[in-house]
Amino acid sequence: MEVWFYHLERRGREEALPVLLEKALARGWRAVVQAKSEELLDALDQRLWTYADDSFLAHGQASDGDPDLQPVYLTTGDENPNGARLRLFVEDAPILPSLGAGPYERAMLVFDGRDEAELAGARAQWRAVRDAGLPASYWAQDAAGRWEKKA
Repeated sequence: MEVWFYHLERRGREEALPVLLEKALARGWRAVVQAKSEELLDALDQRLWTYADDSFLAHGQASDGDPDLQPVYLTTGDENPNGARLRLFVEDAPILPSLGAGPYERAMLVFDGRDEAELAGARAQWRAVRDAGLPASYWAQDAAGRWEKKA
């Protein structure tokens, strides 16, 4: 399993997450998005329904019922009720304890590089992931907003 760190500089989380989730679903993967706060989950819930005029991402939370049927599951916990192959971490949600709910093909920490607290948290998680012996790579946005692998 790989752990990818996505450093947002040009786009916010609300713009980047739908694109990343669409790519995962196109691969046939289900996804879990883990945040630290219910407030952010509620905001993401709304965003995934409305991020494009002609599209939406089917998703749900525990309160919606049938979590095993959700292609994208939003949570603050470390469960994986939909058999996701991808786990996305936002809001500096802790990576390592949650990976045991896998098996995952990939984990991604999506962090806002303009937020000093999130940046510091991502650096600490990078060290923890590397210390645990997991392969990690770092991705940043170029001037056009495309992702470039840096390490």
